[in-house]
Amino acid sequence: MAGHSHWAGIKHKKGKADKQRSKIFSKLSKEITVAAKLGDNDPDMNPRLRSAIQAARSANMPKDNIERAIDKSSNNDIQNFENMRYEGFGPEKIAVIIETLTDNKNRTASKIRTIFQKNGGNLGTTGSASHNFKQVGVIKISLAEISEEKIIDLAINSGAEDCFTNKDYHEIHCKKNEIYDVKKKLEVSINNFVSTELEWIPLNSVIISKDKIDEVKDFLESLDNEDDIQNIFTNLKMVSN
Repeated sequence: MAGHSHWAGIKHKKGKADKQRSKIFSKLSKEITVAAKLGDNDPDMNPRLRSAIQAARSANMPKDNIERAIDKSSNNDIQNFENMRYEGFGPEKIAVIIETLTDNKNRTASKIRTIFQKNGGNLGTTGSASHNFKQVGVIKISLAEISEEKIIDLAINSGAEDCFTNKDYHEIHCKKNEIYDVKKKLEVSINNFVSTELEWIPLNSVIISKDKIDEVKDFLESLDNEDDIQNIFTNLKMVSN
C-alpha cells in the first residue's frame, strides 16, 4: 500500500506517549529552523517552511513551539545543519534509506554504523540500497478535508501522477521536482495538509514473517531514536503469519 515504505507511518509505538511526542516535536522543530534559515521566514514565500509548519500543526505541535523554531533561524550561533543520506541493509536483508539533518556528519555516521552492526546489518555506500526504490513527491491530506471522489479529480487537475485513499489519509504522488508546484495548485482547494515530503517508494518488497518481525522493528526503532535521523524508508513488508 502507498506510503508503507516510510517507517514513521508503520512503526510500532513503544514507550510513553509524551516521550514519543517530544521526539517528534524535536525533529519537526529542527526542520522548521533549517527551512527558515535557508529561505524566507515568511511561509508564504518559502514552500519548504510552509510544509514543515503544516506537518507540525498536523502533529498538534503548539504554536509557541513553531514560532520559537522560526525565531531560532535568525540566531547566528545555531549550528550549520547538513542533509545527509545513508543507505544499507538491515536484518533479514531489508533495504534501508536514512535521511538525516546533522551538525556533525562524523558523529551521525558512527552512530548509524554501530546500529547496523549491532543488528546484523551492513551500512553501504550511496546507491547501494536506493536502486531498490523510486523517489517521488508525496502529499498527504486528511480524510476530513475532502472526499475521495473530489481528491482524485483535484489531484489529476494539479498535475499529480497518482492518488490513493487509505484509512488514515489521502495520498498524492507526483514527480519529485514538481512537488511544490502540485502542492501550490492543491492549496487553492485544501487548507490543511498532513505532510509534504519526498519519499522513497520501494520497487519490490521484502516480506518478513511474524517470528522475525520483532528483530527488524527493534533495529528500525533504534534508528528512529537517534535525534539526527529525520526519516527512515524501507522495503519491509510485514505479514501476519
